[in-house]
Amino acid sequence: MHDDNDKKDRPSFGQVVLSTLAAAIGVQSNKNRERDFKGGSLKTYIAAGIIFTAVFVLTLVVVVKTVLGNLGQ
Repeated sequence: MHDDNDKKDRPSFGQVVLSTLAAAIGVQSNKNRERDFKGGSLKTYIAAGIIFTAVFVLTLVVVVKTVLGNLGQ
């Protein structure tokens, strides 16, 4: 059963996004890492990681296509 204390300890959407970005570049603080492991949902972080990876790969594809397209002119 969940109580009000669980919701208070749970990271917000913004904190999950920032933690995902920090993890991607390897600069997560110990305080935030502990918060994530204590109050965060594994499903939330997996989803955030998958979404971040997809956006990152799509961004790389667009950048590479744009650069290669400009070289052909």
